[in-house]
Amino acid sequence: MARTVLPRATCYRHPMTYDAIILGAGAAGLMAASVAGQRGRKVLLVDHADEVGKKILISGGGRCNFTNSATAPDRYLSANPHFARSALSRYTPADFLALIDAYGIAWHEKTLGQLFCNGSARQVIAMLLDECAKGKVDLALGQPVRGVTHADARFGVQIGDRTVTAPALVIATGGPSIPKMGATGFAYDLARQFGLKVVEPHPALVPLTLGGEETLFRSLSGVSADVVARCGKAAFREAALFTHRGLSGPAILQVSSYWRRGASVAIDFLPGAAPGWLAAEKRARPRTALRRILGAHLSDRLAETLADRLAIPGELGTATDRALAEAERRLSAWSFTPNGSEGYAKAEVTAGGISTAELSQQTMQAKRVQNLYAVGEAVDVTGWLGGYNFQWAWASGWAAGQAL
Repeated sequence: MARTVLPRATCYRHPMTYDAIILGAGAAGLMAASVAGQRGRKVLLVDHADEVGKKILISGGGRCNFTNSATAPDRYLSANPHFARSALSRYTPADFLALIDAYGIAWHEKTLGQLFCNGSARQVIAMLLDECAKGKVDLALGQPVRGVTHADARFGVQIGDRTVTAPALVIATGGPSIPKMGATGFAYDLARQFGLKVVEPHPALVPLTLGGEETLFRSLSGVSADVVARCGKAAFREAALFTHRGLSGPAILQVSSYWRRGASVAIDFLPGAAPGWLAAEKRARPRTALRRILGAHLSDRLAETLADRLAIPGELGTATDRALAEAERRLSAWSFTPNGSEGYAKAEVTAGGISTAELSQQTMQAKRVQNLYAVGEAVDVTGWLGGYNFQWAWASGWAAGQAL
């Protein structure tokens, strides 16, 4: 049976009452709606956008990095690092992959456990909409929510000039990352309306900007290197990319989730290099300049810039072992102090959000407000780059859908 799509204008042919209303037709909202609908619940899925899953459509370069086979609770940031464990253990990457396979969607694995569609992310959208259709889920798209009330154990949601009600409400509207796609902080406003605490949100998986003397590195815009990037105890070995504003690339996006203003980011430009390798090069090739040694491992532009900064002029044979040891140290932990990030406009996700202390790990229901749920990016659970955030969306949406 085809799903019902509510038109923009008021249409009283459609039900005014539901078992559950889900706000936000992204990954988590679609999953929660399809699961609840297939359990026999009458569900309304609402979104101010005119189509569902806009972030799904742009993910993975349009091929949707829909999960990561290496998913584990320690790949998520949260004020409560154990919160995500329950949902992730009950709806796993294998579970979502089984759904993908059931729809005949071809996929492939890239590096580090990242799974992508061979074709288009639209295949995932079509699959999720079909799952909603199986559950006879009604959709109200292109219709902003003008207000939410709660009285007599029912939630009222004003859509245009009509109000629909249900005993259960799910907040699945995500965070403010990528505002050009309509993302807002609505989830936090709604949470506060119901007395739920919000962990201060900030951009995550986002490029970092450089200022002061470090702006000299902007001349390397477009240059990348395989590095280990560190921030605090977090360390990631992937590519880093210099940009006209600062630093980007997977390694930088990963550590950005851990970075706070005033902190530094250390980059190992030669990961795996053995201690004393420069002194060994000096003995083997004393008449070779440092920039040529570095050029064997890094791009010419990057090698030249680093060599100039290390201030070891001339041939390696003229440098002391102490100076070479200091150069090694700097190359293995080159310190950058970003002056900021490129903000929500370029952030793939939002860190922080509705406090996990307010929610049940098993059901995603608010502890203090009966039948109010929060799922996905709206919650203070943020995954690493590479499909982890989608897996959290699927798992938390599934947990709420099972509880509705």
